[in-house]
Amino acid sequence: MTTLLRNIGELVTNDPTRGDRYGILNGAAIEWVDGIVTWVGLDTEAGSRVNASTEVLDAEGRAVIPGFVDSHTHLAFAGERSLEFAARMAGESYSAGGITTTVATTRAASDDELRELLRGRVAEMRAQGTTTVEIKTGYGLTVEHEVRLARIAREFTDHVTFLGAHVVPAEYLGQTSDYVNLVCGEMLDAVAPFVTAIDVFCEDGAFSVDQSQRILSAGKERGLLTHIHAAQLGQSESVRMAVTHDVASVDHGTFLLDSDIDALAKSDTVLTLLPGSDFSTRQPYPDARRLVDAGVTVALATNCNPGSSYTSSMAFCIAIAVRDMGMTPTEALWSATAGGAQSLGVTTVGNLAVGSLAHVVELDAPNHIHLAYRPGVNLVRRVWG
Repeated sequence: MTTLLRNIGELVTNDPTRGDRYGILNGAAIEWVDGIVTWVGLDTEAGSRVNASTEVLDAEGRAVIPGFVDSHTHLAFAGERSLEFAARMAGESYSAGGITTTVATTRAASDDELRELLRGRVAEMRAQGTTTVEIKTGYGLTVEHEVRLARIAREFTDHVTFLGAHVVPAEYLGQTSDYVNLVCGEMLDAVAPFVTAIDVFCEDGAFSVDQSQRILSAGKERGLLTHIHAAQLGQSESVRMAVTHDVASVDHGTFLLDSDIDALAKSDTVLTLLPGSDFSTRQPYPDARRLVDAGVTVALATNCNPGSSYTSSMAFCIAIAVRDMGMTPTEALWSATAGGAQSLGVTTVGNLAVGSLAHVVELDAPNHIHLAYRPGVNLVRRVWG
């Protein structure tokens, strides 16, 4: 089926062949056939594309953007931790310990319960313009439960990440080395058919730099993309280790050394910033302006999880990145679309170029600046793809 969306006030393509990395067209139109973009151009040129089988839609001067690519989420969980959030707002500091609470509630949930929770969260994201989502495991922490989370998550996305190295579960306290052996061996072997990537939480209270390196290497040996939670709670050698080992993305990056920034800028590793986490934990926001100016490739994602960032809104993250992290609205939108796609190792989402997937989002706004200009308002009018 051929669809032609006309009378677009502003079309953000993220197609660098159109002058710069943002590829913004005014007075535009876009065509797709069976879910693949087949033509992009000015609306004045669109009339020749119409035939008897074309479905012609009218954007009425609104803005159109690529669907958001939320490249870092923890959607596969049961329960909630609102009391923990209230305690933080009252002055308690954030640590990794609350994860074990969610592990217990997730293990206790049935497959059907987890499936319905995931279905609702993915639908909530789509209603806000997210058309590609990555989902991590990490709230099972046994072979059986990690496989279960990966299997169910794969029903909703092609981008499932194994995070057996989230924290050391209660039954392995004092036996971290044994748990790392399990993660790198039996657990990884069992979960590998359902996942595309591996991740590790490299922080005090979770896994050391050396342990993280071993876990990432085990995943890479099995052909998985590699990610790392790093520099969220403090500075360490984790970022430079990750860059040295060519990880696809370093995620969080709240506390970076100058040497970390230099290493990232000289690499192909994406730095995925998660402003919802810094908002919900009252940690300082990273200086995204400095990172972009240094040449670091920056992505934005929600980190949607019940403990440190219970938001599904990419627009909210864009607003924070603009207001508190120094990004321009255009830079933030690119990071929330093309940047996220780069961290997932895909080229057919996060942009609206010929040959890409037609993940098309129409905003009830004249331009993309409104995503930051109107914080807290869901401006998504229609979503395709």
